[in-house]
Amino acid sequence: MNAVVNLLIDDGYLEEIRRDMIKFAHLQLRDEAQAEDVVQEALVAALVNTKAFAGRAAVKTWIFAILKNKIVDLIRQQARTTNVSALSVEEESMDQAFESLFKTNAHWSPGARPSNWGNPEESLREQRFWEVFEACLKHLPENTARVFMMREFLEFETTEVCRELSLTTSNCNVILHRARNGLRRCLESNWFSAGEQPC
Repeated sequence: MNAVVNLLIDDGYLEEIRRDMIKFAHLQLRDEAQAEDVVQEALVAALVNTKAFAGRAAVKTWIFAILKNKIVDLIRQQARTTNVSALSVEEESMDQAFESLFKTNAHWSPGARPSNWGNPEESLREQRFWEVFEACLKHLPENTARVFMMREFLEFETTEVCRELSLTTSNCNVILHRARNGLRRCLESNWFSAGEQPC
């Protein structure tokens, strides 16, 4: 038996990685049943393809790469449409919040300037950062978070995101801008503020 099989037949490890995979998949798909399905498919694919594991990465990283591909496949399979007017209504309140960040000449308003984020490499390594990031992502409107994750994490091209969600390129870019600003504000207040980590 190889390392993958040994880990996946260990009940404790399987329970832990499955919990993390469900959490990750649910964040991407926002559907519990679909999240369960892709996690199950990813675990089965890992077991079936254990010989493909070359050991160049950690087992967990390899399994999550399989999960990421399953999620991308599912998103591409589904002919989802997003109601553009629903996007507009959801994000209208975000527009009002962002207006307070900038002066009329498009420069930062006093007090709204981004704070010092410290050393990004150290923050990226910390598990707690990703927990805060996930919480911030959940506070975005659902469709805004979906567009952001498809483009930035699942690495869809903008044209693919637009096609999958029936968006124009300019609308997609506006949504991505809003998502980045929303995440920035949330991370600054919950992670980077005064160099302290939230409780």
